Parts: sequence; C-alpha cells; structure tokens
Amino acid sequence: METRKNGYIAVDGPIGSGKTTLAKMLAEDLGGYLCLEPSDNNPFLSEFYKDRKKNAFKTQLYFLLNRYQQQKELRQSDMFRTLTVSDYTFAKDSIFAEINLSEDELRLYNTIFGLLREQLPRPDLVIYLRAEPKTLLQRIKKKNLEYERHLDENYLESLTENYNRYFMNYEDAPLLVVDSTNQNYVERREDFETLRKEILSHRGGTVHFIARS
Repeated sequence: METRKNGYIAVDGPIGSGKTTLAKMLAEDLGGYLCLEPSDNNPFLSEFYKDRKKNAFKTQLYFLLNRYQQQKELRQSDMFRTLTVSDYTFAKDSIFAEINLSEDELRLYNTIFGLLREQLPRPDLVIYLRAEPKTLLQRIKKKNLEYERHLDENYLESLTENYNRYFMNYEDAPLLVVDSTNQNYVERREDFETLRKEILSHRGGTVHFIARS
C-alpha cells in the first residue's frame, strides 16, 4: 500500500489514550518528523494537579503559548515537503480550558486562542483516540508519573465528554475516530498494522474505527 510521503497528521485524545505512543510509532514507521508537545516543560503543571482551580489559568496560558510557538515553527519549516506527525492538535488546548478555567478566565482565554489559531497550519488528517475513563485511569496509573497521580476518574470523565463533544461535529480536517480501549500498539504488532492501514487509506470525511475486543 502506498504510504504518505508528505503532509501533516495530528493524533489527539485524553490523557492515557495512547496518542504519544501512536505518534512515535507512525513517525518511525512512515519516516516522518515527530512533533511532541512540550508538556514536561510547564513549570506550573505539578501545582495544577494538586490544586486545579487555583493554578489553572497560568498553567493553561503557558500551554497555549508554547503550543502556538511550536506550531508556528512547524508552519515556517518544510513540513509540507515531508511527513509530520504530532501527538496533539492545537484545539486540544481549548478542550482542556473548558473544564479547567472559570467563566471569566475562559472568556479571556478564548479571545487569545482565536487570534492565535488563525495563524497556524491545519492537519491533513486528525486521529482522535477515545477510551472510557476507567481505561484511561488504569493507563495513567501504569505510567506512574508524579504529576498525574492526583488525577481522578471524575476529571477524566469531564475531559472525555469535552473531547467527544468537540469531535462530534469536527469539520476542520479529515478525521479518523479510533476506539483505543482494546488497542495495544506496543505488545500487539497486528493492532498497529491494522490501524496503519486505516490511516493510509483514509481519504476524507469522518471514519470510525473500532478495534477488536
């Protein structure tokens, strides 16, 4: 099957959905440039997980500006001459903002977000990895990252609902919706190969892909 030689693929989904793992595997398999979000560099992240209400706005604004800068650099590079695979969409920032910020904070945030968004490239394909909150929580516990230990299922339920709502009527780019609950790209190579075929054959519109149980 013919592979994608150029373009921009963005993988997105809630915490624990497997987006970074898939993005890394796709970039390596297809010979593309891997773009990872700079989440580990956010100095407010650990404080946010301990007290979300108190630290939400500064955490969110830091993410927004860093993601904007990274995406802007992509646009200025030769990303359209080669394949680029990212483990987030810029819209991710607004999805998190809706559940993290107060009404007044969100109003200001949305003004800034709207101005920045128009200057950035749009993906040629978006892969949305969804999973049930219980599955996400199990994966988060397995990763055992210090700053994610304070996450609970209620927060993940809100996050999942926001993701589902956002992508329900998504029209900004071709979309592949993947139920990642039973996916194991690392340990089951056949899972990756099956999904890879779906990605390479996707030509437009929205397609829902449900993996085996």
